[in-house]
Amino acid sequence: MKEVIDFLSANNTGFLGTVEGDKPHVRPFQFMLEDGGKLFFCTSNKKDVYAQLKANPYFEFSNTSPNFEWIRVRGEAEFCDDLSIKEKIIDSSPLVKSIYQSANNPIFEIFFVKNGHATIADFSGQPPKSFDI
Repeated sequence: MKEVIDFLSANNTGFLGTVEGDKPHVRPFQFMLEDGGKLFFCTSNKKDVYAQLKANPYFEFSNTSPNFEWIRVRGEAEFCDDLSIKEKIIDSSPLVKSIYQSANNPIFEIFFVKNGHATIADFSGQPPKSFDI
């Protein structure tokens, strides 16, 4: 798990894929932080991604490093209202703070990866590394 957290922390911006009906949707997204062994992301409850994850919680997040390693994290989005995690996210991300201003903002939502799996791979020819998260 440490390798997954280190990779995501060093390369936090990637793409998050969801499904609406039978149509895939992919958008730029950021990994926020790890807390208590959980990988957290955030969004607004006014966005399509929120509605899509509420209707179908399965998603995949992927990004790459500058030296062409990549990660795929898949699982279920489990939304929670943990104010202390929201505060950590606000404090750690100037972008998120500029959007939501406060952890108490009623449109600010956080979710973590439930029943997740991560794969880290590269072009070395070595098999990908797999992690249950």
